[in-house]
Amino acid sequence: MLYGRDAESAALEGLVAGARAGTSGAVVVRGEAGIGKTALLAQLARPAEGMTVLRATGVEPESDLAFASLLQLLRPVAHHAEALPAPQAAALRVALGTGGHGTHDRFLTGLAVLSLLAEVAEGGPVLCLLDDAHWIDGPSGQALLFAARRLTAEGVAMVFAARDEGFPAPGIVELRPARLRREEAAQLLGALDVTPARRERIIRESGGNPLALTEFAADDGPEPGPAAPLTATDRVLAAFRTRIAALPEGARLMLLVAAAGSRADVAHLMQAAAVLGAGPEDLARAEAERLVEVTGDRVAFRHPLIRAAAYGGAPLTRRVAVHRALADTAPTPDGTALHRAAAAIGPDEEAAAGLAALADRARARGGHASAANVYHQAARMSPDPSVRTARLTAAAWSAGQAGLAARSGELAEEAAAGSDDPAALAELAYIRSFSLFERDAVGDAVRLLTDHAADASSPVRGAEMVRTAAFYAWHSGDLQALRDCAARPELHAGECPGNRAVQGLARVAAGDFAGGLPLLAGLLDGVGDGTGDRAGSGAGSGSGARTNAGADGAEARRAGAGGADHHTRAQAVTGGLLLGDDARLRRVAEDGIRLCRQEGVIGPLPFLLSVLGRLQVFAGEHRDALVTVAEATALARDTGLHKRVVQLDHVVARIAAIEGDETRVRSLIRTGPTIDGSHGIAAMILLDLGLGRYEDVLRRTDEAERGGAWHSTACILACADAAEAAVRLGDLDRAGRAARRFAAWAEASGRPWARATALRLEAMRTQDLAVYERAIEAYGEVPGAPRAPRPFERARTELLHGEALRRARRTTEARTQLRAAAETFERLGATPWAERARAELHATGASPASPPTAPASPAASLTHQELQVARLAAAGTSSREIAAQLFLSPRTVEYHLYKAYPKLGVTSRRELAGLDLS
Repeated sequence: MLYGRDAESAALEGLVAGARAGTSGAVVVRGEAGIGKTALLAQLARPAEGMTVLRATGVEPESDLAFASLLQLLRPVAHHAEALPAPQAAALRVALGTGGHGTHDRFLTGLAVLSLLAEVAEGGPVLCLLDDAHWIDGPSGQALLFAARRLTAEGVAMVFAARDEGFPAPGIVELRPARLRREEAAQLLGALDVTPARRERIIRESGGNPLALTEFAADDGPEPGPAAPLTATDRVLAAFRTRIAALPEGARLMLLVAAAGSRADVAHLMQAAAVLGAGPEDLARAEAERLVEVTGDRVAFRHPLIRAAAYGGAPLTRRVAVHRALADTAPTPDGTALHRAAAAIGPDEEAAAGLAALADRARARGGHASAANVYHQAARMSPDPSVRTARLTAAAWSAGQAGLAARSGELAEEAAAGSDDPAALAELAYIRSFSLFERDAVGDAVRLLTDHAADASSPVRGAEMVRTAAFYAWHSGDLQALRDCAARPELHAGECPGNRAVQGLARVAAGDFAGGLPLLAGLLDGVGDGTGDRAGSGAGSGSGARTNAGADGAEARRAGAGGADHHTRAQAVTGGLLLGDDARLRRVAEDGIRLCRQEGVIGPLPFLLSVLGRLQVFAGEHRDALVTVAEATALARDTGLHKRVVQLDHVVARIAAIEGDETRVRSLIRTGPTIDGSHGIAAMILLDLGLGRYEDVLRRTDEAERGGAWHSTACILACADAAEAAVRLGDLDRAGRAARRFAAWAEASGRPWARATALRLEAMRTQDLAVYERAIEAYGEVPGAPRAPRPFERARTELLHGEALRRARRTTEARTQLRAAAETFERLGATPWAERARAELHATGASPASPPTAPASPAASLTHQELQVARLAAAGTSSREIAAQLFLSPRTVEYHLYKAYPKLGVTSRRELAGLDLS
């Protein structure tokens, strides 16, 4: 019986009841050692008849063994992997070491775990219990949390138990059992038949910790002296050590073997123990003392503190001997490597090489976080300084692949501190730059890259470093650094689109659009036909490492196209946006998204979806943009790509600005002299213009120009807004300067919609109706484009043209333009703009001036996720295929359809196919 845990027990039982009813959920039970986490999990497992119960327990020695906990959890149901989509099945086989080879997107394994659990749940509810989650290896924890955050309607319950200091799990509900109150502690001790004379002292010393109460009741150890007070956990640990010390030598040795061997099977433990003179009777004695339990082929300690007492209480020489025996008898190379390293007292190349090989195997299975830790351990044991540096470099790259930017930077700095090799330091500078970028220390990243580029291992690498620095400088608004990069000799040693693009960026930053934009055009070539991120990270913001050191640590080498292709794609997007080439850039984004979905690659998706969302806003597809952004934001948060969330918020902020929703705009934007900040500034400028705050428009444009973001695409487009505001304020000189800048960009870009907007600005300044007519004509359909470009811009031109026609008393023509503008603004939800158009219509004598009532779209009542699912289902895509594309489980897909059908007034997929869900 558990005392003082009614609330926690009820919450967990509710989670299980939900799984039985077909819903899903996850909880982290968090607290100090001995607070009762394991007991709550044990209680939860007992009444789980009719459920598939999967269990795993993290153990400290295996915390760097990639996917060890995942294998323990899924071993009983791993055969269900054959029913998964091929990319997911392959990723799971690689992770669990059951077949396959190569690396995968680091989140694909998490998706495979989700799909596997959903597959098992087809036969009944599933309960996953993961104890001591703070010791779960990094790759397992990452995969399990990804799955846990996306559970919806599978009938799966996941419960993690973890201490306060480990296993961060943002987005997962937490339960924090409190220490027992005095009356609850007394109840517990009463059930243990503790005499009243001892009860008060035990209650006082335990501090309400349930394990301390239990153990102090069983063994009333010495009271701590006043000079050295101990925590309840320390007292329990001391009590366990006392109990173990009282055992015969053979039993103590057997406990040490079991503690050092953690989750080794009984056969291996007995082989190692036999080498040291212990045997089955010693294990039986330890079991009789209720210190361990033997279940099947495993030996488990009754509590992790018992293992800590057995291991930590043994002399160093005895621990070394035990690890050597375990290494000599280990059935796997991983086990041999771990125990040989544990047995090493000082630098040991043989042990270090074994760890480096283990790290290689972990990395090959996608366990980059574990690989980083093991490479680091191997480096510390390496006697040769150059080999140590190479292994630290490998650790830093692996940490980058795992998305651990800060850790990657720390490891790279440690490697750099021990090296004087210029080429090695250049490679480490490259790694460190990614970490600095993630921490928004972009200026430091630029300086680091440019300081070391000349020492790179090859001219290609040197040019790559300078290009990266140049694009970082562009995005941070450091235009002097950008110009310095463009002048570097590394970029003039060979011709490639990236090198030319840097020259183009420098010219654009100087206002030379005619000379700069053509140099950017080549960036879009060759990036629309593959995701490129098949090798792993695809983190999208500098965390995708592009090289790794080999097992021998001798050199850094390419680990795949993932990171490099990501950077190429990111640079191509910069060029595509500067060129205003919406149609071509959209094909690049949609091709990348399609292939990501086909191959189950998750890492690059938030970036690609953010690009698509921005283009959808330009195209007037606001609902689709919100659907796109919602998916991207969920993925970015699930995968820890927090910089992407800011970019995605700015996509939504532009929609809110068009709609005139000031509160929402302000809640979403982050302004500043960076590319990301410039999108926030542009959203505020557009909002101010729509609300008639023309002085604020000009004030913000002045701030943007002074702040260094004026070269950005967003601010170039905002020139049109500044020109309009200046005209309305009667400042034609200011309007002319802004209009000329925009017109220079529009002419160089060659985009019809951009030229049309430039003509609109000229017409505003000159009030020439013929120029307005030329602007309207220029907005015509683009050959080969699937949709009319930038309808909001066209409607603005129609509004201004209509206003000018009304002033010229050409009322009938004015009404035509104003009605077209009003209809577009209404469709886009652009309330302030629509009100202005209706007011102008009213001024022409047209009626009614109230907004037209268009029939509601069937899709209007659906959530973003329901709309995505319904559209795919209407196109004939099966639930399994939809699940694979949207990184959900088939059960969740069916759940969303179940919710969507009544909203749409249909009952089947056949009826769904007849609806217009655009």
